[in-house]
Amino acid sequence: MNVLVVSCNHHLAGVQLRERLAFSSEQKLQEAYSLWRTSHPQSELVLLSTCNRVEIYCADDRDDHGVEVNDVTSFLSQFHRVPSDEFTSSLLAHSGVEAVSHLFEVACSIDSMVLGEPQIVNQVKEAYRVAQDNAACGPLTNVLFQHALKVSAQVRTETALADGRVSIASVAVGEFAKSIFSRFDNKQVLVIGAGEMAEETLTYLKSEGVQRIHVCNRSRQRADELAAKVGGEVADISSLDDLLGTADVIVSTTGATTTLISEERFRAARRKSGGHPVFILDLAAPRDFEPSISTIDDNVFLYDIDALEETCERNRKARHAEIHRARSIIASQTDVFMQEIYHRATGPVIHRLREHWGDISRTELDRLYRKVPELDTEQRKAVEATISRIVNKLLHPPLEALKDEARAGTPDGLLSAIRRLFIPRD
Repeated sequence: MNVLVVSCNHHLAGVQLRERLAFSSEQKLQEAYSLWRTSHPQSELVLLSTCNRVEIYCADDRDDHGVEVNDVTSFLSQFHRVPSDEFTSSLLAHSGVEAVSHLFEVACSIDSMVLGEPQIVNQVKEAYRVAQDNAACGPLTNVLFQHALKVSAQVRTETALADGRVSIASVAVGEFAKSIFSRFDNKQVLVIGAGEMAEETLTYLKSEGVQRIHVCNRSRQRADELAAKVGGEVADISSLDDLLGTADVIVSTTGATTTLISEERFRAARRKSGGHPVFILDLAAPRDFEPSISTIDDNVFLYDIDALEETCERNRKARHAEIHRARSIIASQTDVFMQEIYHRATGPVIHRLREHWGDISRTELDRLYRKVPELDTEQRKAVEATISRIVNKLLHPPLEALKDEARAGTPDGLLSAIRRLFIPRD
């Protein structure tokens, strides 16, 4: 059995290179699988392409002439029209047991930028589905990816690897905002600034049901772009004070060099609000909101980036403590998987070996009976029993050695030797 993974991920390559090698749509994937089937009809394939990684998983049951790294780099170069010398130094390849273990780590989010993040297992599942839809999978990739998904579920169940949010936006919404509001579909959100952090935070708020969003930014174009992405409305900067008084959630991410909202300014806006709870995320550095705003009344909840980072780091440390447990599960399941695969591989070899030697025995017995036709039934049975014992005794050592190595998970070399020594090529 040959399993190979060639990876270009966030540890190895920059964003631009990964984008050049990415399979960015289902149509691209279909075209890639079609090209692979043409050039490597005997090899199975699963393509995993995300914003953080491009990985090519190949598998086949040939002892010789299986897919190699050069085949994969040529495939990538041909498909993306990128010279191979521009990316080969940014690739990492694993084969056999290491390839299996790598996929399990990917599916369990050990290898992710955000340790334990749940999105990757869905991406692995989707990659496997698309490969199946394109008739690129086979016996080896089917059992490999099904086992990877089981291992991922086991790690999520038996460890705390995925506990605690580790991005600022996810902590802001998932831990802080949800401790104040039980629902968000009836909340009005004001966003001051239109950068990436604002967009990410709004994505989490939208997932919680937020419907009313006002985007306020000095650059109208940036405000329009963000409002279009999140389904919000653009508010003129002149209406900021009114919105400060009516918003339930305020997210501020400007690049201002001085404080944007003073205590006095917010207090004036607050007098028009009726005192309803307001959750303020000040994600700017330096701060947009004066810290003393949090003392105006008990319904003002102000969190700055330092408080969010502290929670993120605490969650990261808690996750890292679970890595050892997760890796232990992955190592154990890798051994189980390899034993199952090698057991499957040894079965046909043992069957063919017995069948081949059985054919030789029958041929020689037929020759003997033609030379000595006077042997009666009992004599023939005795001769056949003797031949059978000889064959079994001759087969016993190699078959036992093969079974022992299969249990240990390392019979590739012996399998190949037995095929070459005892089984004729078809």
